[in-house]
Amino acid sequence: MKIETKIKSFSSPLYLESGRILEPYEIAYETYGEPNEDKSNVILVCHALSGSHHAAGMYDGDRKEGWWDSLIGDGKAVDTREYFVICANVLGSCFGSTGPMSENYPSNIPYRLQFPVVTVKDMVRAQMQLLSALGIYHVRAVIGGSMGGMQALQFAVDYPNFSDDIISLAATYETRPWTISFNKVAIEAIRRDPRFKNGNYDKDDFREDGLDGLAIGRIAGHISYLSPHSMDQKFSKNYVGTDGLFELFGRYEVERYMEYNTSNFSKIFDPLSYLYIVKAINTFSLERGYDSLFDALLRIKSAVHLISFRSDYLFFPDEMEYIHKVMQSNGQSSFYTEIDSDYGHDAFLIEIDKFDDLIREILA
Repeated sequence: MKIETKIKSFSSPLYLESGRILEPYEIAYETYGEPNEDKSNVILVCHALSGSHHAAGMYDGDRKEGWWDSLIGDGKAVDTREYFVICANVLGSCFGSTGPMSENYPSNIPYRLQFPVVTVKDMVRAQMQLLSALGIYHVRAVIGGSMGGMQALQFAVDYPNFSDDIISLAATYETRPWTISFNKVAIEAIRRDPRFKNGNYDKDDFREDGLDGLAIGRIAGHISYLSPHSMDQKFSKNYVGTDGLFELFGRYEVERYMEYNTSNFSKIFDPLSYLYIVKAINTFSLERGYDSLFDALLRIKSAVHLISFRSDYLFFPDEMEYIHKVMQSNGQSSFYTEIDSDYGHDAFLIEIDKFDDLIREILA
């Protein structure tokens, strides 16, 4: 599989939903496979909150493959021998695209809290600019899970003629109070950490030790991504062998797992980027800019494939099913599948064997 990683710079202004302008800006992106002569084999993949443009394959010297490597590659469901796959890093991220720690042109000082709030609609608009610059005006499919699934649906609504198929997994039509409440834990944990300094930290301040506030907030995120059943299966009520049961801070295995994963995450993910992307998730609503959700969905011309997971407690299956029912009542091309999964929201990343055949069928 041929992998290329690039950064595209734009000097023309990007008009944001808030009314602010981002100029100039950069988008990091990765491609897999080769485009055919008329570029009719392009598939756009959209990433979730903690993801990046590195969706598949492995870099030289790296120990971990891309976040959807089980789905994308030669001979896999998204077959890179047949399709040219593009994954772009969203605006606001800390993995190459312009974000809050990027330099605020013309100075060399980071934006920090002066960076504008970006929405999912803005992220999609920026990706359209990237694709246009690459000479791509239509794609075979847009695929994404969680925030990536939100982007896929936003593409369907805002750019009705852009894609043949939209495949949205573990997403919703609008972020609801339950999810916003989980995100609030992370927001406040970061803001109240003294080392956050109201965003006035240096770029590498947390590379060694991470930021405790982000680590704590990420624990709330992990809880929402899993399910009670998956935690029982993964950890049972096992206690850490080296910790005493009657030590005050002795730990169960699930506690050690949370500590380890969230501590590492806080060393590689910028806390301001986390706040900005969470804001984009919280403000997501397909109907904003249109008279109603019904009118927004009525714009869609692509075949929409909605995949939910039974134990997803972040974006509940009935949210995806509601989109399907509205589109069905309109006579639009919509297909809904609820995957029988005990893994929770993260099933779209973990239990790929439960839906990869479905994606093969859609693309075929």
